[in-house]
Amino acid sequence: MKKLSEILKGIVYDATNFRDVEVGKITFDSRAVEPGTMFVAQVGVHVDGHKFIDSAISKGAAVVLCQTLPETLSADVVYIQTADSSKALGIAASNYFDNPSQCLKLIGITGTNGKTTTVTLLHRMFRELGYSVGLLSTVVNKIDEQEIPSTHTTPDALELNALLRQMADHGCEYCFMEVSSHSIVQQRIAGLHFEGGIFSNITHDHLDFHKTFADYIAAKKAFFDNLPKTAFALTNIDDRNGMVMLQNTQAHKYTYSLQSMADFNCRIVENTLQGLLLNIGGKEVWTRLVGKFNAYNLLAIYSTARLCGIAEDEALTHLSRLQAAEGRFEYVNGSGKMAIVDYAHTPDALKNVLQTINDIMGIEQRLIVVVGCGGDRDALKRPVMAKIAAEMCHTLILTSDNPRTEDPERILDDMEAGLNKAQKESMLRISDRRQAIKTACAMAKEGDIILVAGKGHEKYQEINGVRNHFDDKEELNNILNPQK
Repeated sequence: MKKLSEILKGIVYDATNFRDVEVGKITFDSRAVEPGTMFVAQVGVHVDGHKFIDSAISKGAAVVLCQTLPETLSADVVYIQTADSSKALGIAASNYFDNPSQCLKLIGITGTNGKTTTVTLLHRMFRELGYSVGLLSTVVNKIDEQEIPSTHTTPDALELNALLRQMADHGCEYCFMEVSSHSIVQQRIAGLHFEGGIFSNITHDHLDFHKTFADYIAAKKAFFDNLPKTAFALTNIDDRNGMVMLQNTQAHKYTYSLQSMADFNCRIVENTLQGLLLNIGGKEVWTRLVGKFNAYNLLAIYSTARLCGIAEDEALTHLSRLQAAEGRFEYVNGSGKMAIVDYAHTPDALKNVLQTINDIMGIEQRLIVVVGCGGDRDALKRPVMAKIAAEMCHTLILTSDNPRTEDPERILDDMEAGLNKAQKESMLRISDRRQAIKTACAMAKEGDIILVAGKGHEKYQEINGVRNHFDDKEELNNILNPQK
């Protein structure tokens, strides 16, 4: 229970029938309302919560927070009117849970690619350094080593603050968090206090939601615009929009780069299938991660560690011990063949993985790629991804990813549209993902490399609203190592 006046701190509002009532619960779902609840009417992408105010009141809502007052007001209800109820929800949730983000050092990373790898490996590094650490990612939420499955890149504001409160009560000193563009625009991170923000890169993605690339950039930039003066803002200046992120931030500004002079620099000395030899700040360090894109991830991790006060040699030592995050350039070997599972589901991420493989594979080796695109998502990237794959492999197999409510064949039509006549004639089109993987393994000769891209760590395939068990790594192991 918490007084309404405490919950409303930091929110600009007008009140009707104001009484400083005790609030036992906050929700934006009218079905979850109980007596003494504060119901928040959000204007969502698909549903307007204002339509459910009467339903919430009938179930005992004591407070209604909204943008537009209903025509008929109940004398028994306190109405709080504000310009942005989603933003107000974030602030109210933070207040309700006693501002947990101020009880630990919350560091967020935003960007198109590299978010999961970076936060996951930061969590591992700081655990090894002896800290109690929280993790908020697309793969899993963690309090030290306790895992809590994740369904979204960023949970809603109530779930997010509840998790942070658990972390703070557990004694976590740090929390590393993926910050998606959706969560920024939808104000799910409103009210949170960030100790630092990291920008990885920005490429073509999520235009089904943001509509234009300019809107997508603006969403990422808003995260840095709202960082406090006490925070740090760390950006990749090799990305052409890297410095854009720092234009209006009040935070302390830092840069990292593989190509230009920056606060934190790195050079790739060796890049092999076994790992990367990097020169960071004049010192060489061997890491188990592969590819230029991971050199950027590792440099962001090192830079963040240094900004958090970790000594140079200690940061480098722990950097060398890190292993890839689940579903990110993971190997499956068997029958003399090598398969790689990677989450690459954007044009840039797919190109990075393919370029890495091409740079380090032998002349006699062939590369077979199995790739699809998700349904009910940005359709513009489908032909682009197919074109990139066709140009950078020996054999291309187009297949389903998570078709969701779309016809898989329609998705493959969109992908195939990006291919020229010769590429169309040489590629295979197998909508059944299990069969596509089997075919790739059967086609591969000893020494060849198979890349299965798009789903990575996911353990399901979503078809018509149903999530069926499906694990790319498991499928490859069953085929390449049948005796195990």
